[in-house]
Amino acid sequence: MLFITSRMPTVNTEPEFNKHFVFDLKNNSSSRSFFCCRRHKKGEYEEIGSSALLQAMKAANYQQVLVYIHGFANLPEDVFAGAEELQKLCDKQKPNEVLVLPLIWPCDADLGIIKSYWDDQKSADQSAFTFARIMQRFMEWRNSPDCNPENDPCLKRINVLAHSMGNRVLRQTLTNWHHYDQPHGLPLLFRNTFLVAADIVNESLHKGEEGELISHASRNVVVYYASDDLALRASKISNLKNAEASRRLGHSGPEDMEKTPRNVYAIDCDDVNTLYDPPKGHSYFRSGIRKGQPGLVFAHIFQTMLSGRVFPNDEFRKSSIIGLGKRV
Repeated sequence: MLFITSRMPTVNTEPEFNKHFVFDLKNNSSSRSFFCCRRHKKGEYEEIGSSALLQAMKAANYQQVLVYIHGFANLPEDVFAGAEELQKLCDKQKPNEVLVLPLIWPCDADLGIIKSYWDDQKSADQSAFTFARIMQRFMEWRNSPDCNPENDPCLKRINVLAHSMGNRVLRQTLTNWHHYDQPHGLPLLFRNTFLVAADIVNESLHKGEEGELISHASRNVVVYYASDDLALRASKISNLKNAEASRRLGHSGPEDMEKTPRNVYAIDCDDVNTLYDPPKGHSYFRSGIRKGQPGLVFAHIFQTMLSGRVFPNDEFRKSSIIGLGKRV
């Protein structure tokens, strides 16, 4: 599996590639550099560099890419387990359609949940500077002779799935990319951006807020939320420390849909989130009741990637409810 990380290795071999890349799990500071790697098996990783990774993705026998940005308190092998589950579900739905690419940022390995939460918020913000460089590197590669854009352009569609605090990583990444490299506006890079159980305030996607840039860079922005997500309840309580009393986007969806750009959609997952991920109801976007069998949320995500439309049968629809016996 290919992956990109801002997590430091135990030994940094720059400018040479690190053939035996080992994550430094005791260091949750983001590297200023990003590392493009391949996972051969559990605990065995090799740095291959951005050109090789991008060429490998271009040559892969898949039509689309799904960039997966994980959430809070996930160590690398946790991320790979989730990414592998996503890949298997995608292949089961339609072989050779979607290639999953994890972006791994440095979560804390501490046992204290509150300390880890705040440490992870800081790491998420730090990683955004590094991941903004990835965005710019991709744009440069796409237009470079290495990609052969005239005779052999890369035609793969790019989608993003951000889970939990990964939404903070995505939001800040686009903010930094806009500020430092794309001051005249972000390119329409993503076909679909899926914000699942988003651990950011529910005004984030409103016009004029930082998260509005997500809609600028995406054809569709789909918010999946559940009011009984226990992980986000704990997050809201934790954030009171910084006088941030707003509900989380993954709890209620956008606070006011009228204030969001036209390409933002909201889907209520209350009926299935704790059924798929008991008791927290936070990671409900992969398998359903049975591991390896796609849940309704995943099925909607995959169908949106296939069609490019959130509600193919109703072009004016902006919201819906996912539930057993219901059709989105």
